[in-house]
Amino acid sequence: MNEHTMSPGCLGVIILSCVPVVGIDVGGSNTDAALIICGEVAGTAKVPTDPDSLIHSTAAAFEEALQAAGCVRKPFELHLSTTLSTNAIVEGRGDPTLALAVPGPGMRVEDLGLRFPIQQIAGSIDHRGRVTGPVDMESVHRALRAAADRGVTALSIAGKFSHRNPCHELQIEQAAQAGYPEFTSVTTGHRVSGRSNFPRRLATAYLNASIARQQGVFVEMVEELMLRERGAARGTATAIGKAFLLKADGGTMRLAESARRPIEAILSGPAASTMGALALAANPGANAAVIDIGGTTTDISVLVAGIPVFDRLGAVISGHATLVPALFSRSIGLGGDSEVRAEQSAIRIGPRRAGTPTILGGTALTPTDAATALGLAAIGASHRHLGRAVEALAAFGEPIGLAPMAAAEAIVSAFAAQLAAEIDSAYRQLESAPVYTVSEMLAPRDIRPRSLIGLGAPAPVFVPRAAALMGLSFELLPHHAAANAVGAAASRPTASITLHADTALGTLTIPEAGYSATIPLKPAFDLRRARAEALSWAGRAAVELGLDAADDASIVEEESFNVVRGFRTVGHIYSIKAQVRPEAQRIGSLCSAMGESTGGTGGR
Repeated sequence: MNEHTMSPGCLGVIILSCVPVVGIDVGGSNTDAALIICGEVAGTAKVPTDPDSLIHSTAAAFEEALQAAGCVRKPFELHLSTTLSTNAIVEGRGDPTLALAVPGPGMRVEDLGLRFPIQQIAGSIDHRGRVTGPVDMESVHRALRAAADRGVTALSIAGKFSHRNPCHELQIEQAAQAGYPEFTSVTTGHRVSGRSNFPRRLATAYLNASIARQQGVFVEMVEELMLRERGAARGTATAIGKAFLLKADGGTMRLAESARRPIEAILSGPAASTMGALALAANPGANAAVIDIGGTTTDISVLVAGIPVFDRLGAVISGHATLVPALFSRSIGLGGDSEVRAEQSAIRIGPRRAGTPTILGGTALTPTDAATALGLAAIGASHRHLGRAVEALAAFGEPIGLAPMAAAEAIVSAFAAQLAAEIDSAYRQLESAPVYTVSEMLAPRDIRPRSLIGLGAPAPVFVPRAAALMGLSFELLPHHAAANAVGAAASRPTASITLHADTALGTLTIPEAGYSATIPLKPAFDLRRARAEALSWAGRAAVELGLDAADDASIVEEESFNVVRGFRTVGHIYSIKAQVRPEAQRIGSLCSAMGESTGGTGGR
């Protein structure tokens, strides 16, 4: 069971400049866009996602959001949330990847239970970062040549204690880059995470390498869009200045950096939903469950006293446990386009997507059809197919003794009941594991929700009913149909570093930055100095992101151990994580002026 932690300050109200920000969430069914100007939603858009031409649907959503606002200011900042990395992993579409591991003596990689082939290389570094055995470069070259001859184009390298000393990883990386141009993507474990946990770091590096090429294609697509907009902007219209990608922790990273670290963008969709709730909710400081209902899935995340709950160890995606910092979320196969079936007079919905709803000209009976037939949702011009939807409801209801409208009501009620049960299950999962803050375990507390916060186009239909079943209040977010795009736009850049210092050896490393140095022996370098050094490096990361280093860096994890020789303490080992923490800009509402609609069950 994963442990979870609450983010340190995601709720902070931040005041940004009035540079317009366009948030775009690229979902499997639809692409949503939202334009934020001076902390207010100025326009939203929703267009069908074209999987064969993401640039087409992304550009269309961008332009529609601008047209809805009637805005021609420039330059724009672009914040993107996408399921690209997640889907590539879940669907097994990553590039063929050679995973090299240097675990050291006494460990067999086949015993780690990882779900991909790994080639073990001899060599060892101990827990303090000392080289105790040279890496077997002859075996490395054999493995690289054999993999290249098989058409493998991606390489991951991970040593057990590489976060304390990356020399073996760097040695293998240099050999691959010098002699094997076939490997277009190379990922080292120490750069993806400076935290302990070798199996998770090994998996994180492997997944990062496998999806790097695809992420590079996405980055090129966005850069093409940016160039296109700049060309159209000469003199009058819009242009995209900076571009960022939403990460699993609710912060953003520079688009170019995402090509090197695409693994951090997994689960950005659920993160966008959570940040949308923090940006738009009337009372974001309460205990609440955030419910984002799409066409195929529903994402559930959790706020405790307004603070998002994090996966403490790291995100788990398609059975792969990683070290990627991520908001806690649970995705279930329940959406507006889910399959509806009767099982012994009981109605079941999902987890499979049925296809295009009958009300939209398809052949599948879905919750969207039921909600529209009951007058609970309105989906543009779809009512021309209302008769076909009623016929589908009649055919479904007849074997179980229900008239068409009674069948529609039963489907909507079954959806709400399943949703309520899944929310309860998510909370039971959390309650079965400790909930942590950034540095200490909380005293037992009630984390149960007082309300449900709904977003996604189907939310007005199903969230109120689920809340009633659970005895909770509910809130439908302003601009709920595009609130995930608002969340992407409202998020700000984040970065983290991990400092490891051993005063007995006089070594200091910042794995993520590829930095190592010699430090004064004890007592000149103490915990206070270690904290200051970690904050300094996090501050540099903040400056690179265009933030105020002094205000934005903080320590979020800290460990200190004595080094004992004989009966004397001869030094200390410090492990400190410093972070530019994720935050959401509070977004003012122009909803009434914009004529926000509450109808529709079409999903992401």
